[in-house]
Amino acid sequence: MGKPPVVLVHGFGTSARRTWESLGWIDLLREAGREVHAPDVLGHGSAPKPHEPAAYTELEGWLADRLPDGPIDAIGFSLGARLLLGVASEHPGRFRRLVVAGVGRNIIRGDPEYRRRVAEAVAAERPSEDPGMAYFGALAERPDMDRDALVALLEGFEADIEVSRLARIASPVLVVLGDRDRSGPPTELLAALPDAELRTLRGVDHFATPKSFDFLDAALNWLSEPGG
Repeated sequence: MGKPPVVLVHGFGTSARRTWESLGWIDLLREAGREVHAPDVLGHGSAPKPHEPAAYTELEGWLADRLPDGPIDAIGFSLGARLLLGVASEHPGRFRRLVVAGVGRNIIRGDPEYRRRVAEAVAAERPSEDPGMAYFGALAERPDMDRDALVALLEGFEADIEVSRLARIASPVLVVLGDRDRSGPPTELLAALPDAELRTLRGVDHFATPKSFDFLDAALNWLSEPGG
């Protein structure tokens, strides 16, 4: 039997084209004989961009409705990883294997103050003096982005996920995290998942993760293995 489709879900403030297509992920997966689905998350890229926070409260369900029939493999980065974990906790039978990158303690015990600062940086017309916040502001300036939609997502979507939900995920999960990524440590996330392994990216911060060859190599190897 052939391998199942692969779903790629990008992070906050970017798109499938920028995160996956431009960096070669989609081509490599197709060369490996995989069918690829890479949706733009609501509020991003080619997806609708509502300005009301309430439009993003059911973001997991919005993504679930756009996934191919299971079983599927899936790779998510940052916001995309958080969304996939949420969907997999509600629909465990739809996933064969998962790769989640750029997430750790931040999605279990998040920092509301950091989230507020990101929202302010996205909404601001002038770049922040903080390099990290300035990066988020620059993401919002891209032609396929909408500042008001990104702020609405930050205000409407619950970023933290309950440990009890993670315990319901049935598929093997590879957690990929750079050792310079402030989203970590990954300890609590790994402990909450029934079947998980960690791949640490040396010298890699959050924003450089999708470009990391070690991330790409680890993800492709993980998805090439038999399912759970």
